[in-house]
Amino acid sequence: MCPHHPACPDAEAPDREAARTLARHPEQGWSLLCNGVVLFEDTGELLPNGAVIAPHRPVVGAA
Repeated sequence: MCPHHPACPDAEAPDREAARTLARHPEQGWSLLCNGVVLFEDTGELLPNGAVIAPHRPVVGAA
């Protein structure tokens, strides 16, 4: 349960990445969010239920 006010988005919500960071490990390339999501520096995610969200970096257009 999220102790923040307003509460962080649920792990299943589309805006789940907006949850507050509980632990950062930039040397390992990941952060743990308040909603239980592990967010990787390549923008991939591991949800608390074990589901994997593939990296979703924005596509950079040609110059």
